[in-house]
Amino acid sequence: MKKTITFLILTSLVSCTKNNDKADGYGNFESTEVTISAEANGNVQYLKLEEGDILEPKTQVGLVDTTQLYFNKQQLIASKNTTFSKSKNVLSQRSVLEEQLKTTLIEKKRIENMFAENAATKRQVDEIVGKVNVLNEQIRSVETQNAPIVDDVKSIDVQIEKINDQIEKSKIINPIKGTVLAKYAEPNEVTAFGKPLYKIADVSEMTLRVYVDETQLSKIKIGQNVTIKIDSGKEMKSYQGEIYWISSSAEFTPKVIQTKEERVNLVYAVKVKVKNDGTLKIGMPAEMWIK
Repeated sequence: MKKTITFLILTSLVSCTKNNDKADGYGNFESTEVTISAEANGNVQYLKLEEGDILEPKTQVGLVDTTQLYFNKQQLIASKNTTFSKSKNVLSQRSVLEEQLKTTLIEKKRIENMFAENAATKRQVDEIVGKVNVLNEQIRSVETQNAPIVDDVKSIDVQIEKINDQIEKSKIINPIKGTVLAKYAEPNEVTAFGKPLYKIADVSEMTLRVYVDETQLSKIKIGQNVTIKIDSGKEMKSYQGEIYWISSSAEFTPKVIQTKEERVNLVYAVKVKVKNDGTLKIGMPAEMWIK
């Protein structure tokens, strides 16, 4: 009887020890993956990257052929110069009229002074006023002729800016610092707008998405430090992590994490930030330990 009791106690202690050794959450590492797509149509002139390369942000890594865009831009510039020459002719006419108006205004002032001294007739005054009015009308007419030309120049400028924007978008610029996960295109291939070129992710800091049950919610909070463990040979390797997100609603336990009996349980998703020393990979399983 004593042996039986002793055996039950030992069994209970072993069971408690195993329960204490159980992690508080299980999950997999993930990272924000960004797929870089082409923003232009044409032949890929070059694409300087390979899977595993670490790229810096705002770095040009490739180029889509811009030959046709260059020719279109040169054509627009020539058209703009032609339109400008028309505008110059119109403006030169206005300059001549403005000089005539200056001279006529001086003459008008002189005749008005003479009329005030009874040295000129009313007819002379009316004639000079009429001449000033005619010149003003001619100047306005010339300006009206020049307005459509100015609008044409503005329209061409807009088209040139669009071409410049297309040329800039033909440059393949890496947007973030990260590691190339996959490469989808090669030099000399023809690409199209929206076609994926490569996938990149910043894996210097990984996110571990784990799931905890309702009884553990009171033990965790945002900003709390926890221990993350991964398999590493015979022993487990530990990392320090920080909880930065806790789901506000429950969901069923993912099948890839828990046993069949535990899948019916409702759990809460938790995200933990973990600094990566190069060992952590996307999709790698891990455990979260609160204590």
